[in-house]
Amino acid sequence: MSAQIDFGKLTELKKNNNKRRPLSKQLVKSLQEDYLIKNTYHSNAIEGNTLTVYETKAILEEGVTISGKSMQEHLEAINHKQAILLSEEIVKKKEPITERSIKDLHGIILYGIDNSNAGVYRNDNAIISGASHTPPPFLSVPQEMSRLMDWYQQENTMHPVEKAAVLHSKFVNIHPFVDGNGRTARLLMNLELFKSGYLPIIIEKEHRSEYYRVLDIAEVSGNYDPFANFLANYEEQELTRYNQLLQRERSVNKLDL
Repeated sequence: MSAQIDFGKLTELKKNNNKRRPLSKQLVKSLQEDYLIKNTYHSNAIEGNTLTVYETKAILEEGVTISGKSMQEHLEAINHKQAILLSEEIVKKKEPITERSIKDLHGIILYGIDNSNAGVYRNDNAIISGASHTPPPFLSVPQEMSRLMDWYQQENTMHPVEKAAVLHSKFVNIHPFVDGNGRTARLLMNLELFKSGYLPIIIEKEHRSEYYRVLDIAEVSGNYDPFANFLANYEEQELTRYNQLLQRERSVNKLDL
C-alpha cells in the first residue's frame, strides 16, 4: 500500500469508467450488496467487533441472531448498513455535507447502543488510545466542527480523493463524539467520494495498523500526504476493478448480439 499515486491518474481512470457506463442493474445491485456487507464488516472489525464477514452477511441479509455474539455487535452491523444507506440518500438528493448530516449519520451508528450520546457532541474530554494526538477539550468541539465545515465548504482546489482524506483526518482529529468517531469518519470519507463521482473504498481490518500509522502522522504533524496516498491506492484499485467489470460486461453483451 506504499506506492505513490498520481491523482491525475485517478481522474483519467474515472473518466474512462464514465465513458463505458452503465453496468447492468443486476450487477450494480450485486456490487451494492457486496459493498454493504464488506464495508460494514471491515469498518466494525477495525473498532473491535468480532463478527465474521459471513456472520455479518447473515445478520444483514437474513436477520438471524448469531449465537455467542453480543447484542451490541449485532446492532453495530445493522446500524452501519443503515448509515451507508443514509449516505447514499444524501448523494441522490444532492444534499450538502453539514453538521446536521454528520450528527444524523452518527445517530444511526449508536442507535440502540448508546442513545443518550447518539448524534450528540461529547461533553467530556477524550483520549484516543494508542494515538499521539490528544483531541481538543469538549468545550471547543462545537467551534472546531464549525471550522471544519467552513474549511470543507470553501476548499475547492484539492482532488476529491485528497479532500476526502483530509476531511476524514480533520474529523478524527476533533473526535467530536464519545464513541463511533472512526466509523463516522469512514462514512464521511466515502460520502465525499460518492458526491464527487468516485467509488467508495473499504479499508480492510488487515491494514488497520498502516491505516492508524498514516492517520497518526496527519494528526500530529498536519502532513496529510501519507494518509491521502493510502486512500488513493485503494481508490485506484477500485477504479481499476470497476473498469475490468465494465469491459467484461461489454464483451459478454457483444457475444449475445
